[in-house]
Amino acid sequence: MVIQNWTDVVVGSLQNLWLGFANFIPSLIGAIVVFIVGLVVASGLGTLVEKIFDAVRLDSFLVKLGLAPYFERAGMRLRGSYFLGRLVYWFIVVAFLLAASDILGLYALSGFLRDVLAYIPNVIAAVLIMLAAVVVGSFLKKLVTASVMSAKLHAAHFLGTITWWAVVIFGLLTALVQLNIATSIINTIITGVIAMLALAGGLAFGLGGREYAGYLIGKLRNHTESK
Repeated sequence: MVIQNWTDVVVGSLQNLWLGFANFIPSLIGAIVVFIVGLVVASGLGTLVEKIFDAVRLDSFLVKLGLAPYFERAGMRLRGSYFLGRLVYWFIVVAFLLAASDILGLYALSGFLRDVLAYIPNVIAAVLIMLAAVVVGSFLKKLVTASVMSAKLHAAHFLGTITWWAVVIFGLLTALVQLNIATSIINTIITGVIAMLALAGGLAFGLGGREYAGYLIGKLRNHTESK
């Protein structure tokens, strides 16, 4: 009798396991089909986007902006079209993977993938901010260097380099804020740097103009007394 009960329990468990697996098979096949379709679509659209930006000569435009040397220093090639194509590819892959995980009922994975998809626009914005910072920094560097040299002052290249670094560092901090990386710390740093520059400028102006201010005050006093 006991053996019969154990047999019924084992057989019932195996039947439930088989029924659960049989019900899971259609979902698994559907998820695999959706993901394979996503890979095909992602590959096609990624290649299409890359060719479109190759046709409009995006890489040549970036080279004219003077970005190529910075990538070469980092040991990378400037391939903006390829980057955008890969970005579209992985965005679509993650989107179809999200659909597949929903079909399988993997809700924890689905939540993670939704966060990844929602974070991609921040990455794009951060990249654009850094590119703009490098371009603006290079332009201001040339402008400051030329202005200082035309005024026949010293340290023209040094001042131009300082200008470039100031713009790029500010762009880097802004990009990190866009990526939500240590936002409070970066905001504190930016506020501190601005306050430091304001204080340094105020002290420099105050100490440098102290004698001239005293001269003006003395001249005003003598003029008042003479009346």
